[in-house]
Amino acid sequence: MSKDLQNKILFQQVVELLQNARQQVLRAVNSTMVYTYFEIGRMIVEEEQNGKDRAEYGKQILKGLSEQLTKEFGKGFSVAVLERIRKFYLIYSKSATLLRILEIKNSATVMRNSQIDKTQSLTDEFELQKTQSLISFFKLTWSHYSFLMRIDDEKERRFYEIESEKYNWSVRELKRQYDSALYTRLALSRDKEGILKLSEEGQIIEKPKDIIKDPYILEFLGLPELHQYSETELEAEIINKLEHFLLELGHGFTFVARQERITFDDKHFRIDLVFYNRILKSFVLIDLKIGELKHQDLGQMQMYVNYYDREMRLEDENKTIGIVLCQNKSDLVVEYTLPENNEQIFASKYKTVLPSKEDLIKLIS
Repeated sequence: MSKDLQNKILFQQVVELLQNARQQVLRAVNSTMVYTYFEIGRMIVEEEQNGKDRAEYGKQILKGLSEQLTKEFGKGFSVAVLERIRKFYLIYSKSATLLRILEIKNSATVMRNSQIDKTQSLTDEFELQKTQSLISFFKLTWSHYSFLMRIDDEKERRFYEIESEKYNWSVRELKRQYDSALYTRLALSRDKEGILKLSEEGQIIEKPKDIIKDPYILEFLGLPELHQYSETELEAEIINKLEHFLLELGHGFTFVARQERITFDDKHFRIDLVFYNRILKSFVLIDLKIGELKHQDLGQMQMYVNYYDREMRLEDENKTIGIVLCQNKSDLVVEYTLPENNEQIFASKYKTVLPSKEDLIKLIS
């Protein structure tokens, strides 16, 4: 190995180490800051409980504290901010995991107060460990939590929190997923047990149906809702915004090809988009249709899926999944075209304009 190459490798290793260290420091600073806000919220709530007229007393506390903190630290501690911090504590102090940590932390405080001086260092260390556990509980930024607190439904809020943690969503991506009603789209296709699982574990992908959404929200393409564009133009816009489209598809997707040509009996056919899902270990074929779904569209997708299963799929891979994306469809046409035990071919609507949550629920139901 040449000296130049050795130096280059060394440089890359040092850069990677420094970048990882910076990320860890930022995460640690962020978690500590969020924990600090949680503790401030706790102090405010506990102080409020000392007043007879709690509502009026609470307002006085926040106003006075805001004025004092602003004098000491400058901007950033308005009454509105302190109200948000108070709300943060009230919401997250109810978390089962946090309650266990707080219970142990309170036990440590009692132990420290009741023990003689020679055990002081032991109880201090015990309480420090619990404080660190509490800090590590908060994995998102304050901006994430500020947005999550707007979600009233506890199960829905917890779902978005888990997904943000697991997949490192930015606040912008979190907002986009919420605005597109990801939880609602997933929850409406599940029973009560499935909805509970969403709020406890996030989206778990175990079978083909788990990756399907209906509708898919493609507002990022910037196309009008009326079909004044061709299927080719729709496909081109998806490729141009491929990163956004992959996020909308969900977890585990990798782009493979566009306009994939398959040939048999001297006839050529083209599959609009080909993806691979690493979680399911399956190819996912997507056909784009403008207007109403026809039964021939499903038959064509069945042919593509059969071809991939017989000619492209490896022995250790699972069966191919086919999705026909259309502007409109009849559920009865889909039901009677596909076999009863169908687990491979799906038809979903797509929307190029972000609907309201209420309109989305009507659309799904």
